[in-house]
Amino acid sequence: MNTLLESGLIWWITAFDLPAMSGLLFMIWKARQDSERSIKILHDQLEVRCSQLREALSAFKLEVAKNYASVSDLKDLEGRIVTHLLRIETKLDQTALKAEALRSKQD
Repeated sequence: MNTLLESGLIWWITAFDLPAMSGLLFMIWKARQDSERSIKILHDQLEVRCSQLREALSAFKLEVAKNYASVSDLKDLEGRIVTHLLRIETKLDQTALKAEALRSKQD
């Protein structure tokens, strides 16, 4: 009876368990290969997108440097505007004083 059980168990392992386990191991190995391949594809796409973003940022920085005024330019412009406004204010004050002097002579 003992040999019958052992031969039945060996037959069961040989006929069903070994092929089933081999199939499971093959499926696991295949799934791992597929996931590694997918990860590599995603990594490559990510690298391409990162380089595209770096290029776009570099181009934007160049555009900003070309088309926008610097702080020193703005300060220079502000100084010139203030100087012109002060001259205009001085001329208006002189004109107001002359007009007042004419009115006082007419009265």
